[in-house]
Amino acid sequence: MKLVTNEKLIKRNVKIGQYTALGGLVVIGIAIYYALQFFVNPASISEKTNYVLIGVMLVGFILAQVSMYYGNRWGRKPRLDERITSALKGLTYEYTLYHYVTPVPHLLVGPAGIWVLTAFYQRGQITYEKGRWKQKASGVGYNYMRIFGQENLGRPDLEAKAEAERLRRHLEKLLPGQELPPIQALAVFTDEQADVQVSDAPIPALPLKKLKEFLRKQAKEKPMAKADIERIQAVLPKA
Repeated sequence: MKLVTNEKLIKRNVKIGQYTALGGLVVIGIAIYYALQFFVNPASISEKTNYVLIGVMLVGFILAQVSMYYGNRWGRKPRLDERITSALKGLTYEYTLYHYVTPVPHLLVGPAGIWVLTAFYQRGQITYEKGRWKQKASGVGYNYMRIFGQENLGRPDLEAKAEAERLRRHLEKLLPGQELPPIQALAVFTDEQADVQVSDAPIPALPLKKLKEFLRKQAKEKPMAKADIERIQAVLPKA
C-alpha cells in the first residue's frame, strides 16, 4: 500500500493544539485569581470585574473547544492517521492511502473502490436505532471525557456523506466530463473501546480493527477496474 501524508499540515496542527491548550491553562489561572479575589474580598469586585471574568471564561471555553478539536485529531499518540495506516498495513500496492492531502482527511483508493474514511474516536457502545445514532458508556472516566475531552457523536452518516460529496466535486474538477466510479462513505471508529453495533445504519460503520477485512471483502465482491484505479490515482497527490 502506498501512503501520501501531509506532514507539514500535521506539524502545524499539533502546534496549534499545544498552544491553545497552554493558552487555556493561562486563562484558567486568571479565572481562578478573580474567583479567589471574590471570596477573599467581595467588596473589591466591581461590575467591570464581573465583565472581565465573564470575558475570561468565554475565552477559556473557546480555547478549550479548539484545543479539544486539534488534540483529538493530531495530539494523541498514535495519531488518527497513524492508527488508520497501521490498521491497513498488508493491503496490496494497488492501494493508495491519502491523509490530509485531498478535500477529505482520509481517503483510500484501490481495488475495493474509492472510500472516504470518516474517522470517529468516541468510545463505548455505538448503535443506530430508529434513525438515530447513540453512544452508550458509563464510568467516572467516561463522564469526565464527555465533559472535557470528547466531542459528541453527532450524525456520522451525514458527516461521511458530506465528505464523499466534497470529494466528488473535487474529482469532477480534476476529471471534467468523465464519468466517475462510485465514491463511497464509511464511518470508522478508532478507539479500542468502541463497540459498534449498527447493522442497519445508512452507511457502513465499523471499528478500526475490522476495516481491512471489510475492504478486502469489497475488493472480492465489487472490485474497481484497474483502469479506474489508475485514472483516479493519477490526478491525486503523489508521495
